[in-house]
Amino acid sequence: MHALLLIAHGSRRQKSNDEVRALANRLKTHSSVQYPIIHAGFLELADPLIPAGIQQCIQDGATSITVLPYFLNSGRHVVEDIPDIVSNSQKAYPDIDIRISSHLGASDVMIDLIIGLASSSTSNR
Repeated sequence: MHALLLIAHGSRRQKSNDEVRALANRLKTHSSVQYPIIHAGFLELADPLIPAGIQQCIQDGATSITVLPYFLNSGRHVVEDIPDIVSNSQKAYPDIDIRISSHLGASDVMIDLIIGLASSSTSNR
C-alpha cells in the first residue's frame, strides 16, 4: 500500500502546524486511490517528526512511502537534512520503499498557482 508523507519545516506557532495537518487531511479526500495513507510530518519544532511520520505510515500498512517536502526552495533542509533523515529511516525499515519527491517549489504548477493567486487578489480590490 502506498503512502504520502507531507513534510513541512515545523513552527513554534501551533496554528501553522495545524494548517499542514489540515492540508494532509484534505489531500486524503482527493487522493485516497493513489495514496490510501496520507500523513503530515515535520523536520523540527512540531510532532510528528519525520521518523515518527514514516513509522505512522508503516503502522497504517504502507509498503512504500513518498516523502514530499512541502518547501518552496531547495535550501539545506531539502538538499541535506530531509534526505539524511529519510536515509536513516530507510536503514531501520529495509523492506519499505521510501522515496523523496521533488520539493513543492520545483513543480511547474507553481507558475500557474502564483499567477492565479496574484490575479485573484487583484480582482478582489
